[in-house]
Amino acid sequence: MRAPLTTLILACGACAQTPYIEAARAWRQSHESAILGELASLIRLPNVASNLGDIRRNAEAIIAMYARRGVTLRELAVPGAPPSLYGELTVPGARRTLIFYAHYDGQPVEPQKWLNGDPWRPVLRAGARTEFALEQPHYNPEWRLYGRSASDDKAPVVAFLAVLDALAARGLKPRSNIKFFLEGEEEAGSPNLEAIVERHKPLLAGDAWLICDGPVHQNRQQQIYFGARGVTGLELTVYGALRELHSGHYGNWAPNPAMMLARLLATITDGEGRVLIDGFYDGIQPLTELERKALAEAPDFDEELKRELGLAAADGSGRKLHELINLPSFNVRGLESVGVGAQARNVVPASATASIDIRLVKGLDHARQVERVIAHLRKQGYHVTADEPTAEERRRHAKIARVVKRGGYNAVRTPMDLPVAQDVLAAAARARGPVVRMPTLGGSVPIYVFERLGAPVIGVPIANHDNNQHSSNENIRLRNLWDGIELYAELMAIE
Repeated sequence: MRAPLTTLILACGACAQTPYIEAARAWRQSHESAILGELASLIRLPNVASNLGDIRRNAEAIIAMYARRGVTLRELAVPGAPPSLYGELTVPGARRTLIFYAHYDGQPVEPQKWLNGDPWRPVLRAGARTEFALEQPHYNPEWRLYGRSASDDKAPVVAFLAVLDALAARGLKPRSNIKFFLEGEEEAGSPNLEAIVERHKPLLAGDAWLICDGPVHQNRQQQIYFGARGVTGLELTVYGALRELHSGHYGNWAPNPAMMLARLLATITDGEGRVLIDGFYDGIQPLTELERKALAEAPDFDEELKRELGLAAADGSGRKLHELINLPSFNVRGLESVGVGAQARNVVPASATASIDIRLVKGLDHARQVERVIAHLRKQGYHVTADEPTAEERRRHAKIARVVKRGGYNAVRTPMDLPVAQDVLAAAARARGPVVRMPTLGGSVPIYVFERLGAPVIGVPIANHDNNQHSSNENIRLRNLWDGIELYAELMAIE
């Protein structure tokens, strides 16, 4: 959904025309086809985070792209892990070092759910189905480029390249030392990021990390976030008989795990999103006065979002979205038992599984939250195990829940009043007009690792909020890509 015209006019009227913004805009306007072509070439490379061979092919392509701009990227890796890529631009006399972070891996795909059946064939569209050739003499900024990782997170990787080209064309250089850190397994939970960063601490020293992951505000204003929720997850399986049973012969007698799981999950929230697990909200670090003020000033877009998403009502008992993302959440992201539709069979299931993610805010520990979930399961009368239940366990316990933990990391929040934070906000306002300040991003980014290096972490996202992130038909709106190039150019002008 588009922002109101008055909002866009006000935003444009507030933008400054600095040499860096002008250079980025001029270069983009005369090279739109080349920029999109480079992004499309990267999208064509499959990049599911768990496939090491594909990730390496992506890394090789990105290294070559940056080499053409005179930037040498080196691989930072630990054995058996996808590489992170590191490069730098040193500016004589610079007082600051800014580190730009993005990732180039992607989520798994279900090709049959994509409009063209191929998540790695980039397609330029207006609306859902009107398709255009990638090369055009003129691009409508409302068109979108579709493909896995088009927005999350290959768009920033290519936007950096456009900035380097634009500055070189005008004879401009960044005013801070610039470092690039491009991760190769963010969508897999960054299991090796901590080890990589620990091994290369001196190399990754800087004055601020700028995280180029995530969306702008839903009203299309630039959003700058100062923290991100942590995340953890688990697979929860409950059990019935050793095998599926005929529902006519055994229904009403054999326990039904699908029904058991539904009843169990229903005990976890109040139906409005509030989690009923004991201690789930204990230990949350309160927002500061400045952070509360930023939330109070954030645009209220909830009604527009409900219309866009076809919702008559939202969870939260009337609280706004930007308030609720500053609280932890419990989400059932998938359910599995037996088939539905054409695959449905008249059976009593043998088991049922829920895949769960838990979002965390500052002050909560990811491992402790999982233990609170397990304690809740036990409170409901379940015997909890980490392994498939044994025959003895099945005979002894009427209710069995297997919990497989998925790791995770904690939330981070950077103070908004730091000098570098104010400089980032000012640069963003020059490039994009009025800025929405968010204490915490709703999504999760592994910035806790970077915080340990002693530098503040600030989010400078560019993707459209309706980009189908992590889902089928992921896309980047062209206007967001064009705006992102100007934003990153102006951030490189920070002294």
